[in-house]
Amino acid sequence: MNDKIYYGKGNIALYRSYATPLKVAPIPESTYTGQPNTIFAVDLDVEVFGSAFMPAYTEGDNTMVVPTATITNFAFRKSLGFAGATLENFVHYLGEAYLHQYSDMERVRLTARELPFAPQPITRDAGEVTTPSDRLLAPSFNHRAKAQVTLSREGVLAAESGLDGIKLIKLTGSAFANFPQDEFTTLPQRNDRPLYIFMDMGWRYASSADAVDSACVRYIPPAQVYDHIADTFHDFVSMSIQHLVYEMGIRLLRRFPQMSEVWFDAQNRLWDTAAEQDGSDAKVFMDPRPPYGMIGITLTRADVKV
Repeated sequence: MNDKIYYGKGNIALYRSYATPLKVAPIPESTYTGQPNTIFAVDLDVEVFGSAFMPAYTEGDNTMVVPTATITNFAFRKSLGFAGATLENFVHYLGEAYLHQYSDMERVRLTARELPFAPQPITRDAGEVTTPSDRLLAPSFNHRAKAQVTLSREGVLAAESGLDGIKLIKLTGSAFANFPQDEFTTLPQRNDRPLYIFMDMGWRYASSADAVDSACVRYIPPAQVYDHIADTFHDFVSMSIQHLVYEMGIRLLRRFPQMSEVWFDAQNRLWDTAAEQDGSDAKVFMDPRPPYGMIGITLTRADVKV
């Protein structure tokens, strides 16, 4: 197989109504136990690999090239028969369907990013809150889950899950001090400071089968991972963002034994202080200058101390 080439379709926005509800066991750091999947919505990328497609590059011969418009239509039509409940189930199901339909596709890589919709609470005339609506939902513009699966005709080659677009601000309980200083240093040392982070993160399973198992017995729900990260951020007094993301990763690996690897790509987006008053916690902040700090780490089970 020629791995030097691929083609496909990106940004396929797909909205499937009344997918299978997801139910999972709770963990201490999260109240999440599942979701109804009334709207199962994804932004899908499909990448196709195969030696048969090389003549399209070298000779302009499109004889074997499945049009990307066809790839898109296939995703829409096949999604109607999707019986799973997770992003990982979805990309696995769809990837197998592509390989079954098109014999010249030797390998496919599918990435699905959640397009979150949240049920809206409905109140009675007296103001009493009822259960969330079973038909009224609103899009959410916060973080979103993602899943990527690579398949060949022999099975799953790789699977990765994650969360994109996490944004969290903590007003106290973070520090950055005792760093080297020279004539170029203008940053003051802070033993306690607000901390605003933007972050993408992801994880791999020790067994890819756990990621795509339709029974979800050892599935790691992204909503629980998010709650777990927030729980760590809330109670852990960090000396830096590096210190914080390391602790987040170690705690996740301890909580989820089926997780073999976790990574973080974080940014320091802390606001600048615009105005403050002595003797008061009230301050006014403003957005910082465009340059921002970047922090990255990958942790594996070997990094977890017993």
